[in-house]
Parts: sequence; structure tokens; C-alpha cells
Amino acid sequence: MQLTRTQTARVHSRRSLTDVQIQVLFIAPTIILLVLWNIFPLFYSLYLSFTEFSVIKPDVPPAWIGLQNYNKLLSDPRIWQYFTLTGRYVVTTVALQAIVGFGLALFLRERFKGSGLITTLILIPIMMSPVVIGLFWKLIYNPAFGIFNYLIGYSVPNSGPDWLGEGSRALWAIIIVDVWMWSPFVMLLCLSGLKAIPDYLYEAAAIDRASPWFQFWRITLPQVAPLLLIAILFRTIEAFKTFDLVMGLTGGGPGDATELIAVHLYRAAFTRFTTGESSALAYIILVIVIAVSNLYVRSLNRIRGENH
Repeated sequence: MQLTRTQTARVHSRRSLTDVQIQVLFIAPTIILLVLWNIFPLFYSLYLSFTEFSVIKPDVPPAWIGLQNYNKLLSDPRIWQYFTLTGRYVVTTVALQAIVGFGLALFLRERFKGSGLITTLILIPIMMSPVVIGLFWKLIYNPAFGIFNYLIGYSVPNSGPDWLGEGSRALWAIIIVDVWMWSPFVMLLCLSGLKAIPDYLYEAAAIDRASPWFQFWRITLPQVAPLLLIAILFRTIEAFKTFDLVMGLTGGGPGDATELIAVHLYRAAFTRFTTGESSALAYIILVIVIAVSNLYVRSLNRIRGENH
């Protein structure tokens, strides 16, 4: 029996897939893989945080101990010392990066001869590996042959201080490197915001004889504030997780002068192999980062609401 043209079209439409179904078939395997890749370790580490377990003792199953790991960590004065040190590091580095990055963006806002080359050179640090940068700056800080002491005024380099060997200076040495490395990232976001400000706003302000300072506070800063806050959010999250730069420069020393919380987490997990305790510490850090991020997001939403 032959089918009519209409019946044939209906059968064909039933057998064929729509564009949405084809997209789902192509995307679904990747999404499932990513979910399994991320969700399983997340929940498994959460379970381990309530147990006494060591990864180097696979024959000993995890023993459920409830909140003991969390109580032990939160009652340990050293943990609060590392959190305080990390907080000082985060606040100082992010603040300096915001100031330096925004200042560079203002400087490079107007195109001039060589501005493209200068922008490219400034962006080089964020293209390099933090471990390589750490080793590179370790040579620069070297009191015997490094050039850092010479650059800050010591005519003979080995007559200056040992920046990585003195506890009072080691943290500042890492901060300087972090600011040098990530200020270009803040500059890039701020520069995109500055380029998007309409010229007529400044033209109207000039007609009203507004001073440059007034234009900065009433036009430039409010327009760039959302992107600046996004840059600060990203850098705050990353600063809490700073590990490779510290290990490349000081290894957490001298003593524990630069033992940031991420470095301490590494030691707990992969030196002492206290897997359950280190999982609990990781979740404490996660809760703090989420709380801080929510504050930034609320401020960002408030700024966007005021601009609209």
C-alpha cells in the first residue's frame, strides 16, 4: 500500500530529530561527565570530613567521628593564625591590585604611540606559570646576586636584607610578586569598562564646566565599578587559594611566616596524610570563600541597580 505525500511527511517527522533534541544528544554526555567528575569528589570529600581516615591506609576503612575534625580545627589556635595571615594577605594583595590595575587602565585609556606595545608587555605576567614566576622572583630577591635590593636603593645588593629569609619581610615579598602578576588582570577588566563609557557623558560634563575630579567620581568610577568589583571578586577567591606562588618563593617559611591556609591544607593532605581532617579544613575554607563571594555579589547587584 502506497502512502500519500502527507502521510509520508508525518512518518518522516516522527522519525527525525528536532534541533533541540540533537543539541541535547551532543551536549548531554559532556554534561553528565562533568557532573560526575565534579559532584562525586565533592560529596565524597564531604563524607570523609566527618571520618577519621588516611589515604595511605587504604585497608583501614573511614571511621565515622561526626564533627570531631571540625571541632579540632576550629579550636586549634594555629589554624586561626593561618586564617589571620591569609586574611591579611588577601586584603593587602587585592587592595593593591585594584589600585594599581585601575591606575594602569586610566593611563592606557587614551591611545598613544606605543600604547599597544606597553599593554602587551604589562599583560605578560598573567600569561606565565606561577611556579615559574616564583622561581624567577626567588632569584631577583636573592641577597647575594639579586637585583631587587639594588633597585630599592642598596648600592651593593648583598648589603640589603634577605627578603625571603626574614619572617617580617617574606610575606611582603610574596605580596609584591602577586601584585606584579595579577594587577594586569584587573587592568584588563577596568580598561574594557573605560572603553565602554559613552563620550557624550564627558562632553556634557565639560559643557557644565565640571572639574576632572568631579568627572572621575561621578562618571568614570560609577561606570567602571561593576567590572572593578568583578575583578576584585575573582582575585579575592584566587588569593584565598594561593599556593603555587608561595611554594615557589618560600615554601611557607621561614618557619611558618608565610604559611597561608592553602599551604597548610596541602601539608595536612599530602605530607601528614590526614585525609579526613584536611577534607574538613577544605570545607571550612569553602564556606568562608562562599560567604565572602556573596558579599561581593550583593554589592555588585546594588551597584548595578543604582546604575540602572
